[in-house]
Amino acid sequence: MPFFLKFKSTILCLSICFLACGQKQKSSTNESNSISTEVSKKDILVGANQTQEYLPIITNKKIGIVANQTSVIFKKEGYTHLVDSLLSLQIQIKKVFSPEHGFRGKVDAGEKVKDGIDTQTGLQITSLYGKNRKPTQNQLKGLDLIIFDIQDVGVRFYTYIATLQYVMESCAEAEIPIVVLDRPNPNGHYVDGPTMRVEHTNFLGLQTIPLVYGMTIGEYATMINEENWLANETKAELKVITLANYSHESDYSIPIRPSPNLPNDQSINLYPSLGLFEGTNINAGRGTEFQFQRYGASFLDSTAFRFTFTPQPNFGSKYPKEKGLNCFGEDLSAYQKMDSISLQWIIKAYNNCNEKDKFFNTSGFTKHAGTEKLQAQIEAGLSEMEIKASWQTDLERFKLIRSKYLIY
Repeated sequence: MPFFLKFKSTILCLSICFLACGQKQKSSTNESNSISTEVSKKDILVGANQTQEYLPIITNKKIGIVANQTSVIFKKEGYTHLVDSLLSLQIQIKKVFSPEHGFRGKVDAGEKVKDGIDTQTGLQITSLYGKNRKPTQNQLKGLDLIIFDIQDVGVRFYTYIATLQYVMESCAEAEIPIVVLDRPNPNGHYVDGPTMRVEHTNFLGLQTIPLVYGMTIGEYATMINEENWLANETKAELKVITLANYSHESDYSIPIRPSPNLPNDQSINLYPSLGLFEGTNINAGRGTEFQFQRYGASFLDSTAFRFTFTPQPNFGSKYPKEKGLNCFGEDLSAYQKMDSISLQWIIKAYNNCNEKDKFFNTSGFTKHAGTEKLQAQIEAGLSEMEIKASWQTDLERFKLIRSKYLIY
């Protein structure tokens, strides 16, 4: 009998009154030791809220959890952290694995995350963004099951899907089941962008998928498994705890920053477009309170850009590009909701750059774009329409593969 069916009928009643008060806010002294997961019937229910589906699987097991600050269970008012809630039910959490930005989500982009002990729970924290990005077999030793629960934003160079693939590979090698608690993709309503080329695959894109792939992290996990993308074409013993009341056209607002420099819905929606500036020397709002809602640099033409800002070190950006310099650019904080990638801003910035040899960080840009071709197209003066037309064959090919794994 498959592992996931062994305990299905034994503990369903545990989920009815789930879950203990965690770290959301300081709890009232007369609050009970359990908090209902009941929310409006019209609300989107994340996988973590579908307790009846996974409590029978994890009870009496030694659990490792891949989690960060977004790994929460929602209720009528607020939320509790998954780890705190499971600990309160005496679930045997033995280890937490932390992705880029750390378990509490406070580490700068690209900054190594250290192993340690979580001061709030006393749990051992094992970094997957430090010495190693794939869990070692020794790090998995003694665990019966892994839970993966991280809020994704649906952009290839956002590193959580790379972490997912490496965790799945390690679980397959160790013959340890993995449970993915699904969450909505706020950019799940479209597929767009250049496709990663095999020769450029890296932690910003391990697979030949478009920049925006239009799948939830649970759907993507299934695609990884079934398309034989794991090392040596192994398969993980995978269970996805699905969403309720969700479709790819659903509006979804993430109530917790998924990473330090995505502070709100606007930044998340613009991230696929403005994230391309990460491979240039242009500042995309880091070092301000409008991350990925503006862009600019001191070496852009001041006659073409009237908006200015000055990046300074702040939460999530100790060393922002153009620190302390007056940057000329555009403010997009009130821009309309996007349902495709826009190249207009990076093309405009390049065309109005006073020092074009300073614009691209070629290696970094290729890692983000997934191809050398996009930089060459921009430098050659191709229009946005011409560039996007060159993506279409790859996009249609991917959409056929994607369609096999859509749940919603």
